[in-house]
Amino acid sequence: MTTQPQTTDARLRAGFDGMTPAERQLASHLLRNYPVAGLGSITALAKAAGVSTPTVVRLVQKLGYKGYPAFQASLRDEVEERLISPLTKHDRWSQKAPAAHLLNAFADAVLGNLTATLAAIDPEDFDRLATLIADRDRRVYAMGGRITHALADYFITLLRVIRPGAVLISDTSNTWPPAMLDMRAGDVLVVFDIRRYENAVLQVAEVAREQGAEVVLFTDQWLSPAAALARHRLAAHVEAPSAWDSTVVLQMLVETLLASVQSQTWDDTQARMTRLEDLYARTRLLRVRK
Repeated sequence: MTTQPQTTDARLRAGFDGMTPAERQLASHLLRNYPVAGLGSITALAKAAGVSTPTVVRLVQKLGYKGYPAFQASLRDEVEERLISPLTKHDRWSQKAPAAHLLNAFADAVLGNLTATLAAIDPEDFDRLATLIADRDRRVYAMGGRITHALADYFITLLRVIRPGAVLISDTSNTWPPAMLDMRAGDVLVVFDIRRYENAVLQVAEVAREQGAEVVLFTDQWLSPAAALARHRLAAHVEAPSAWDSTVVLQMLVETLLASVQSQTWDDTQARMTRLEDLYARTRLLRVRK
């Protein structure tokens, strides 16, 4: 199984506790403005972060880079990975197509993605996110992009069974204002956004933050620009031997989150599910085994 490379922002978070106060100040600035902040000159970065240039040098070396040029080269590689098109991605992979059957190669990639993703998730943060979603005093909205909208739809479809106040925001722009009209401070917006990141998702997240909503982001390991607005982020590894990135691990995270919310609210959820089954029986929408 292939070991997943660690992105620069992951290195920053992993090493945060061992940094000096000045280095933490610099790291926080880089994470807030990632990856753009690190693409300029070392002098510009130091000035924007309010630290000295030697602090920048020390931090990038502490992160494992030989110097600032190597640090920037890594960031540029990450930007390229973010923007890579499906056709380019397929051509790159097909040049080194695996000898094994694609079923095995794809499964191996998914297992690697799952392992790398779970290694980066703090269970306590995950539990706090579940508690946020379970809070019935907050309405929960969700939206995704061209591909990830299906995940948002799935999430809301099942969340509506667990609790009231779950709203799917269409990916059609003229439906956003009415959908967000009643969004209040303290409500939750769950957004799904993987490369190539979509401006629509960022725009809705910005409006939600302005209205006081808590933003939750499901994204990939390179992080959507909406990450800067999110209170909670779940970053899944998505590489696969295909022209498209794999959403398998994102789906797993969605289903695990729903299971956690369900367990926290089981008494109320059980009553809702019982009522729902009665409605299905009365309307005969579902087939019943005889």
